[in-house]
Amino acid sequence: MPRFEPFIGLRYDTARVDMNMVIAPPYDVIDAPERQRLAGRHSANAVRVELPEADHRAGLDRYQHARAMLETWQEAGTLVADPSPCFYAYRMTSPRGRSTHGVIGALAIDEDNVGDILPHEQTLPKPKSDRLDLLRATRTNLSPIWGLSLTPGLTQTFVAIIAAGPAQMAATDDDGVLHELWVISGSASIDAVRQAVGNSRVVVADGHHRYETALAYRSELATEGDKTLPGADLIMALVVELSEDQLEVGPIHRVLSGLPDGIDLVDAFSSWFDVTKVGDLTRRTLAALGESEALALVMPSGAWLLSPKDGTPEAAGASLDSSMVALVIAELPDHELEFCHTWQEAAEAIDSEQAQAVVLLRPVTVALISEWARSDKRMPAKTTYFHPKPRTGMVFRPLLA
Repeated sequence: MPRFEPFIGLRYDTARVDMNMVIAPPYDVIDAPERQRLAGRHSANAVRVELPEADHRAGLDRYQHARAMLETWQEAGTLVADPSPCFYAYRMTSPRGRSTHGVIGALAIDEDNVGDILPHEQTLPKPKSDRLDLLRATRTNLSPIWGLSLTPGLTQTFVAIIAAGPAQMAATDDDGVLHELWVISGSASIDAVRQAVGNSRVVVADGHHRYETALAYRSELATEGDKTLPGADLIMALVVELSEDQLEVGPIHRVLSGLPDGIDLVDAFSSWFDVTKVGDLTRRTLAALGESEALALVMPSGAWLLSPKDGTPEAAGASLDSSMVALVIAELPDHELEFCHTWQEAAEAIDSEQAQAVVLLRPVTVALISEWARSDKRMPAKTTYFHPKPRTGMVFRPLLA
């Protein structure tokens, strides 16, 4: 079963720093304008190390600059190490009042434990050299991967600590989500969390590429015979109980562009789906489809509901929307495929002519995620969107700790 350990976290000194000014989203959802905006908020905003830029005046490349900034922030007292290894209870509360509770710790990825960590989705090819170079330079886990625990009742091992008093760290992100963190330092609580996470396998919900990068770095150090970083055998992870009341799962819609002029997408989808036109494309139509969580094809010429034909789930190998829609996408001429998470983003893609079509998918249920996880099966890439996302900057994990 997986090994889950406390670690000596590196945290902002809230007497010196306003947490609202220094947290950042995960690196892979930050575009260049947002990176600039976040960096402009504070000289110690976490995005400056998560997505670093070179310091040409000091002769430092991006990765050397990230390491130098972490060192400078510690020397200045902006970042302070906890006195002893801890777990960290973490709560994310949306503006609607729904909360996700998890616990941050160090999840072992050595030979004895890696088999107990299950990838949740297949991954798309993506360069990992950037994350590996950053890890080599900083020797720090800057943001947690997100793991789902199959242990019933995991939340109960730390929820009393959350209820006992105000959080040590709190910040509200740009979407209005409140992020809170409590230090878990008592030996009894640490043992309870360690045992609960260790009772069941952990499914990687988000952060697959960071996880694979950590494995690559660990393997690299082992090959080189470097024994100075025992912390490289673990990775910082936010572990959340795999249960309906703890998770909010959204869809990931397919955005199509670059298709040849004159292509009949309605006909293409008719091979695998019964296609029913529901009206002209308007914001009202698109909102109705998005908010009703319909499986639909949306183009400037109109919107169509998609109902899988008999035999489509079997041909796709699963009844997942992502699997069935992939049958059609695989048959299309060369094109560009991108992704979005909301019907509003879909509308913008159509309105701006960045997309020729958007396929709206339905969210996957937590029950189905659990079923697949317990069967050791991976869902297709870009099937689930877990939100809200934990923020970079709530706690860092130096590998030496």
